[in-house]
Amino acid sequence: MSFALQPGRAAGPAFPISDEEARVRVDLAAAYRLAALERWDDLIYTHISATVPGEPDHFLINPFGFAFEEIRASDLVKINSRGEVVGETVHPVNVTGFALHGAVHAARPDAHCVMHLHNTAGIAVSAQAEGLLPLSQHAMRFHGRIAYHDYEGLAFSPAEGGRLTGSLGGHPAMLLRNHGTLTVGRTVAEAYVLMATLIKACEIQLGAQLGSATVQPSAAIADKTSLQLYDGGAVEGAMEWPALLRKLDKIDPSYKN
Repeated sequence: MSFALQPGRAAGPAFPISDEEARVRVDLAAAYRLAALERWDDLIYTHISATVPGEPDHFLINPFGFAFEEIRASDLVKINSRGEVVGETVHPVNVTGFALHGAVHAARPDAHCVMHLHNTAGIAVSAQAEGLLPLSQHAMRFHGRIAYHDYEGLAFSPAEGGRLTGSLGGHPAMLLRNHGTLTVGRTVAEAYVLMATLIKACEIQLGAQLGSATVQPSAAIADKTSLQLYDGGAVEGAMEWPALLRKLDKIDPSYKN
């Protein structure tokens, strides 16, 4: 089944680009490569998008047909809020990916980066009636701060976009029931670190459920820990991201190209 979209084209060259856009392209390409290293990818499906600095109605997304491990900064496709490709590219984009990410970016101006994955642990927990439980410190980062959206099928309509963003509200993360995980960040680093925390929380939950009855902290402790980890709304990923980039540079720095 093909979900390729060859959208209309808007006037304006893709290159040269601003220094700010170049930095976001590198960070976004790095997020794709790091996700591939963690085996969070799903063949050529799922997406990570980022808004273009100074151009709030434009964002960058992966070309459809590329594996995460292949993505380079120059491969990312620039699209505007009307679904038009900006500049020259031979690459198509994924129609459902564009619709979902476009809806979230439009509804959440603070969502500079939107990360949506089909990782196994996240899908498994999304299919559990109780959703994410406060079984670990990682999970308590999202205690009272995670949304849920019921599965509606493959076709993604503007109406579902409204329902999905309504479900998301102001939360930093969401479990799409029977589908996957989604995080938003004020930076690419924040969206990535939130996703890493959410996936680990899901993995811990599934592992804990394999044994005997689980132990949960009291509601008061879960509330306290969630507030501590929220840290007054501080932007996450500032410390972790440079270390992750150093790791990636040692393995394969071609993501910067």
